[in-house]
Amino acid sequence: SNESGNSGAKISRRNFGETVEVITRNFPHWFVPGYAAFANNEGNLPVDQHMLLALMAPRAVYVASAADDSWADPKGQYLALVAAQPVFSLFGLKTSLPANMPPNNEQVIQLPLGFHNRDGIHNMNLFDWKQFVKFADEYFKNNNKK
Repeated sequence: SNESGNSGAKISRRNFGETVEVITRNFPHWFVPGYAAFANNEGNLPVDQHMLLALMAPRAVYVASAADDSWADPKGQYLALVAAQPVFSLFGLKTSLPANMPPNNEQVIQLPLGFHNRDGIHNMNLFDWKQFVKFADEYFKNNNKK
């Protein structure tokens, strides 16, 4: 996930940055019509993004964000990844992401999970690609040992 924001990797119930109301109004073709019923009503969502990230277990999940992309809610994205960890442990994957989001431009890898939040705006740049490749290298190097 790269700066996916609402209905991507960030926790929608956090109601920060891009909201269900805004995204369903601006991009209604991305969702089933019933999703708009949760506009300004995120607390009643039956699921949230951390649950969807957890469904990817035991596969690798990498979330990236940008500090100046408040719509994507970097903190909400990180919190979703942290909240997904218990499901990964059901597969014997003991991850221990820090409770607090790492500083900008620092990558955290707790295989099979990873995260970074870089300085800048909503975009994908060389820094992002380098972090993705570093994560993939670590993941595949680790999995080839099994």
